Amino acid sequence: MKKLLLVSSCLLGSPCRYNGTDAPFSLRDQVLQAFEIISVCPEVLGGLPTPRSCAERVGDKVLNQAGEDVTRAFVEGACLALEEAKKRGCTTALLMERSPSCGCGMIYDGSFSSHLIPGNGIFAQLLLDEGFRVYTPKTIGQYLSS
Repeated sequence: MKKLLLVSSCLLGSPCRYNGTDAPFSLRDQVLQAFEIISVCPEVLGGLPTPRSCAERVGDKVLNQAGEDVTRAFVEGACLALEEAKKRGCTTALLMERSPSCGCGMIYDGSFSSHLIPGNGIFAQLLLDEGFRVYTPKTIGQYLSS
């Protein structure tokens, strides 16, 4: 039986990113072969449309480029995605880099200038707090080879 892996839907080809695109990555085929996938987009689960205004974390909040506070949608979507993962017994995730929802390790600084700072997106932080192992497209190779 294959291990379960929670994956950001955009990494699997779903055009659910803020600008209506997906985010293909080089190891996608290997991931699809190696794991049973649970595909989630916390932002969509939280009720945000696609496309939507670009958003970035600013402290504990998530603001879109128009200055609107969209934190509630990000938190609600993260909680729904976590609930699905827990219901299925999943404890490992592959998440989109730099995202205010899924970013792990480095996220945009809230200035909408493409400047990165250490930090995690809302969903990534929730998963880490729950004891999940979280990978990005750049680090998933480590898990594939273990």
